[in-house]
Amino acid sequence: FDHLQQIDSFDVLGVLGHPQRLAILQHLMVKAATLSQLAKLMNTYPAQVRHHLKLLEGAGLVALTSTRIVRGFVEKYYQATARAYYVNFSILPEQPKQKMVIALGSHDLALELLAEQLRENTAVPDLIAIPVGSLDGLIALRQGLCQLSGCHLLDPENGEYNRSYVRHLFPGEDMTIITLVHRQQGLLLTPGNPKQVRSLADAVRHDIRFVNRKRGTGTRLWLDQTIQKLGIPSEQVQGYTQTVGTHLQVAQAIAEGKVDMGVAVVAAAQRFELDFVPLFEERYDLVLPSSLCDDPLLTPLLDHLQTAVFRKKIASLDGYDSTQTGSQILV
Repeated sequence: FDHLQQIDSFDVLGVLGHPQRLAILQHLMVKAATLSQLAKLMNTYPAQVRHHLKLLEGAGLVALTSTRIVRGFVEKYYQATARAYYVNFSILPEQPKQKMVIALGSHDLALELLAEQLRENTAVPDLIAIPVGSLDGLIALRQGLCQLSGCHLLDPENGEYNRSYVRHLFPGEDMTIITLVHRQQGLLLTPGNPKQVRSLADAVRHDIRFVNRKRGTGTRLWLDQTIQKLGIPSEQVQGYTQTVGTHLQVAQAIAEGKVDMGVAVVAAAQRFELDFVPLFEERYDLVLPSSLCDDPLLTPLLDHLQTAVFRKKIASLDGYDSTQTGSQILV
């Protein structure tokens, strides 16, 4: 958690010293919301919320996670970042209905759908999914900051996902790996692919601007390994050090014309109507201590993985496969 040492506690506490900013952050720790939605929740004017939101964004406590076009208008959705939880993990969402399940790890759209469905059921605990990257998620799980970690870490030596990393980080501990989904990743490109990008090798072209994922994410690890095998020097890729936190942020950067190429799930390309060149398929798992598998806090979530309702939701995501959703993998 080297990045946590860079947090300026004085600046953060100054930002959170205003009750309205703290209230906004608490709302955004429950789920993403637009400026208008926050203004309505807080019974105030959008302009006032915008001022506080920009300060929270500047402190790295909230981030723009997605945009949607509704009746010709662009709606921007903001959500609390992992930093908000790390700064003070005792900050609770506004009026929590009951205990929460915290999942720190890799960003995934199916995990977001799972969180949305659980929030709709007032009889079960909420799931709060915070994208921090696969490795940081496993480290957070080891430190007891969450109950679940989502990851898709490929071991290049045996071609297996996640097991070797879990064994290494949890030696002698009884851990359970549960498959959430299989999903497809590839190159996201400007609609119509005007620069005629055909493969990852095109990333070294001088007319291509690249956006990368942060270090420690499963996608970044795969990409670092792959370009090394292909003999592509990372320093020759324009924008290789420019990083974002989620698949949707990769797609958004391309859709807004800031960059030309990035690697993300095909479902993110679908949401922003981008071109897509497939690269690989992977398994995305949930990791948890085996002792929690029968915990009343976790059982509603684990049971929901097996339902037709959830599998139907996954089917709405292009490039996602729920055939093995809910199956356990020996560690």
